[in-house]
Amino acid sequence: MRKGWVTLVAIAGSVATLSAQISKEAIHMAPNGKGWGVETEAPREGGTFGNKPATTNGIGYHGGPVMHANPVNVYFIWYGNWTNGPKPSDSQTTVNLMDALFGPTRGIGGSSYFKINTTYSDTHGYATGNIALLASSSNNYSRGKQLVDSDIQNIVSSAISSRALPKDANGLYYVLTASDMAETSGFCTKYCGWHTSSTIGGTDIKFAFVGNPDRCPSACEMQTASPNGDSGADGMASIMEHEASEAVTDPDLNAWYDSLGNESADKCAWKFGPVTGTLGHGAYNQTFGTYNWLIQMQWENSRGGGCDKALGGKFYNQ
Repeated sequence: MRKGWVTLVAIAGSVATLSAQISKEAIHMAPNGKGWGVETEAPREGGTFGNKPATTNGIGYHGGPVMHANPVNVYFIWYGNWTNGPKPSDSQTTVNLMDALFGPTRGIGGSSYFKINTTYSDTHGYATGNIALLASSSNNYSRGKQLVDSDIQNIVSSAISSRALPKDANGLYYVLTASDMAETSGFCTKYCGWHTSSTIGGTDIKFAFVGNPDRCPSACEMQTASPNGDSGADGMASIMEHEASEAVTDPDLNAWYDSLGNESADKCAWKFGPVTGTLGHGAYNQTFGTYNWLIQMQWENSRGGGCDKALGGKFYNQ
């Protein structure tokens, strides 16, 4: 998930890959958790879940599990200096805003918006429409300021092994990096956030990376004049929700995605539908609790499929 020309390059790459598929039927597309599909020799199937529902509504099921917990527990790992870092958004204000967005009361969890995820299912039932922050921890640059993908998993593993956070198969762990941090596999150039899962301590752990978008506002922020006066937090909000919905509907990258490897949130990335105000000048399209937010739409897996702002609302296929 990234704005601008890199997204167009990714689309062009998908078209080129699709052309290659015509001549090589063994190649399929599967998600990589970063917002684009990758070639595989066979569809990435979920194995034990079997009996797949029919492919409908512009997105298909590939046999893997969805997350059912009510709620899915969220854990924040604030990596770097989130007190007085190099950008104004490296601050306690940003922490407080994210706490409010994912808070157990009047946050995004259980909202009509997040319940769009309940249109996805596996053979054990429907995905959850609820998510809530349970605990947070901090990490003071334990792996330096140049991170690679494996560092993200190690940061999560360290938080669990040190008991700073519990080990939770029904959880989603975010590694949230301050603006002086680089994720060298492509933060700001290829993506703004990503999600995946891995076995940690014998448990399938779901986790995500999201950096402070103030590091690269032209790539990862829709607007720098934001509804809560904190461009980093307001930019993070949509990216974090993007990863949350994909983690719920495709936690192991083998459940719900389309023929190009796009997951549910990828299909509506940087699409917001009608907003209050003017984009670029503090516009918003969602209100949770006492805060207004600009949050991308999600793909509703019903009624033929489309980008929606609330379960059962009006589709906006921009």
